[in-house]
Amino acid sequence: MNQIVISLLMDNVPGVLSRIAGLFSRRAYNIESITAGVTKNPKITRMTIVTRGDEGILVQIIAQLQKQVDVRHIKILDPEGSVLRELMLVKVLADDTNRRDIISIADIFRAKIVDVERDCLIIELTGTQAKLEAFLEMLSNYQIAEIARTGIAGLSRGTDDIKYY
Repeated sequence: MNQIVISLLMDNVPGVLSRIAGLFSRRAYNIESITAGVTKNPKITRMTIVTRGDEGILVQIIAQLQKQVDVRHIKILDPEGSVLRELMLVKVLADDTNRRDIISIADIFRAKIVDVERDCLIIELTGTQAKLEAFLEMLSNYQIAEIARTGIAGLSRGTDDIKYY
C-alpha cells in the first residue's frame, strides 16, 4: 500500500470540505489526514489529503477528485520535491522528579514548552511525521495524557508549478 499526499486548490465555498470527505467515504477510501485553509486568495482553499492504497486505488482517487466542480488544481506532493510538515501538541504528566528530563527531550527535538502546570507540560512540535513519531518514542517512558495532531500540510519546492487564481 502506497501513501500519497495530495494538494488540492479549490473554490472556497460552503460544503467543499464535506463534499471531498464524502467522496472518500462513499468509495471506502481512507483519509489518514486532511487539512484545509484559505490561501493568499480568499476565494481559494488549499486542502492537503494523505491517503493510502494500491496503484489502482490511487489512480481512482485522483480521477474522482478531478470530477469535482470546485476542484481547480490537483498536485501529488512527492516527499523529495516538497516540504511536508505536521504540528503536534503533547500533554505529558510531569512532576519535580521528571520535569527536567522531559524538557531536555523537548530541547533535543527543538520543541517548545507552551504551557506549564504543577503536574503537566504541554509541548508543541512541528516537523515531519517521522520526527513526531521519534519524539513520541522518546517520551514513551513518561505518561502522555493527551495528543493533538493537525495532519500534514505541504507545498512543493521551487516556483515552477505555482498556480495563481
